[in-house]
Amino acid sequence: MKTVDSIEALEALYARKPSGAALDKVTDRLTPAQTAWIGASRFCVLSTVGPEGTDASPRGDDGPVVQVMDERTLLLPDWRGNNRMDSLRNIVRDGRVSLMFLVVGAPGILRVNGHAVLSDDPEITARFAHEDTHPRSVIVVRLTEAYPQCARAVMRAGLWSRGDDSAGLPSVGEMVAEARAGFDGAAYDADWPERAKTTMW
Repeated sequence: MKTVDSIEALEALYARKPSGAALDKVTDRLTPAQTAWIGASRFCVLSTVGPEGTDASPRGDDGPVVQVMDERTLLLPDWRGNNRMDSLRNIVRDGRVSLMFLVVGAPGILRVNGHAVLSDDPEITARFAHEDTHPRSVIVVRLTEAYPQCARAVMRAGLWSRGDDSAGLPSVGEMVAEARAGFDGAAYDADWPERAKTTMW
């Protein structure tokens, strides 16, 4: 397989220079429009890096997925998950993070890069109280750059206009059963809806 193994070769392959908008869109703090987008986003992807490699983790909430503390600081609660803590371990060891915010029905994407730390400060976790439950920790992101992503990827995928992509897909239980001999995938799938109701927060 032929590979591209130098920046010079890469730039020759993509000879067309980025447009002015592609370069001018980057800010070092949140603008009012970017803040409004984040306020409407209930879902983002958190990317981290650590000694074992990279990790991308879906994050979602029943309201805004993060809180904007100020124009350069975002707060992302760590709600209940699988307790692998891959992203959290990475942040403790290497704080570089990226966030990708999606809004259902909107074709664009907002991207944020920055440096994160974890906080278990009760005053911070209390900001995300859900009934009597608080997250155990909050990811505090200090923004270094933010910018919108054009809509081509979402449009190509028909992300918000198609409804047929999930038909016939294997379940999570089936995938785990393939990875681990003896795992009862059918029981996992059958139990999951009720288990999720009591372990969401």
